[in-house]
Amino acid sequence: MNASQQHMLDAYRAAQHGETAPVLPGAATVQTAREIREWRRFRAVVTAPANRFPGRTGRAVRRMTAALGRVPEAHGRCR
Repeated sequence: MNASQQHMLDAYRAAQHGETAPVLPGAATVQTAREIREWRRFRAVVTAPANRFPGRTGRAVRRMTAALGRVPEAHGRCR
């Protein structure tokens, strides 16, 4: 049984008992997506640039290559 069928069954049962119908499945999906986007934007503002994912990854790669004896020619981002 999928979500739509379950909702129809629940709505039917609620109508039989004189109760209010349940909320449609996916009704809060758009609001949840907006909240996630806002949270990511907020984290991007309050997180220091050195602690962001690309900075950490680049530093880790440079450390590993230096530890292996292969020092990269250009320090910084790839072009």
